[in-house]
Amino acid sequence: MQYVLLIHEHLFSLAMAVEQVLHMNGGEGETSYASNSTFQKKVILTAKHILEESIMRLYCDIFPNCLKVADLGCSSGPNALLVASNIMNTIDAVSQNMSHETPMFQFFLNDFNTTFKSLPDFYKRLEQEKGHKFSPCFFSGTPGSFYGRLFPNHSIHFFHSSYSLHWLSKTPEVLQDALEPLNKGAIYLTRTSPPAVHKAYHAQFQQDFTLFLRSRSFELLPGGAMVLTLIGRDELNELINAWVVIGMALNDMATEKLMEKKKLDSFNIPSYCPTSEEIRKVIEEEGSFDVQSLETITTDWVKTIDVIDDEDGDTRAEGVATFIRAVAEPILKSEFGEEIMDELFNRFKNKIIQLDGVEKLEVPNLVMHITKRI
Repeated sequence: MQYVLLIHEHLFSLAMAVEQVLHMNGGEGETSYASNSTFQKKVILTAKHILEESIMRLYCDIFPNCLKVADLGCSSGPNALLVASNIMNTIDAVSQNMSHETPMFQFFLNDFNTTFKSLPDFYKRLEQEKGHKFSPCFFSGTPGSFYGRLFPNHSIHFFHSSYSLHWLSKTPEVLQDALEPLNKGAIYLTRTSPPAVHKAYHAQFQQDFTLFLRSRSFELLPGGAMVLTLIGRDELNELINAWVVIGMALNDMATEKLMEKKKLDSFNIPSYCPTSEEIRKVIEEEGSFDVQSLETITTDWVKTIDVIDDEDGDTRAEGVATFIRAVAEPILKSEFGEEIMDELFNRFKNKIIQLDGVEKLEVPNLVMHITKRI
């Protein structure tokens, strides 16, 4: 088997302030993303049937000699290669059933802080499972913001993105430039956020997602497709996500003068969880894609996270806090300082204990299969 590892230099296009902090905890330690991504893995596996169906349809329509797949905003931990493995297994099974030779594969990974360290073991398992006759598989790293161009025109067959597109390219400018904070006492959209805050977040999401779709429409080959998974919200906005709970903990700390209230009032997370209708509307207005399917898969983000003892509420809350810290700490630390992180996530843990069973700690995952219009 022949494998090539290519790393291409590419300029990031996110605004510099967001670009420097919008990442997960690196490395492989206790609070690293690599060690705390089982929830994302379960979401990927829950959406696996949509991925398999879409890649199978694409392959049977075009039968490429080399299937080119890009995973945008992919995980920096073990989940990054899980998607590649699922795609290869699906195509291998289809090829065998149709007596076709399995195509070569080329995967482009859009984030690879620790991913490439896993490649030797991945290649070894692949050879053990598939044998020496399995077609070559090539991996390339393509850094850069997916809110803009990453690849040449008509160069990719299939795009995948999981748990990335709810991140915005920047905090809405209306919230940053306001003379008086518009979202006081919170860092994200809550049930009590003013309509102007909802409007600002929604407008930024529309702008970013439209640019994402337009960029991918240029890069996809004729007949190309995408499977995208992101955190959504229900129409009534009754669900409480982790950012809302972190905001509660920060608000308590500001009230107790453990941090500056001014910092809390002026900070807003650059993330937006759309409804399924908002997603459809942007896709229709942009005009390059047809929606083949759009499913909502609701998961309890507290009970779905793996911990040692399911029956111990404190242990579960501690595990949830560690998981959320792996995702949230870099951007929170840049704003509020490293010195309050331990206290913040200890309070977050206690909030989870208080809220679990009282509030709906669930998130709707929006999973869509869309195809490029010809």
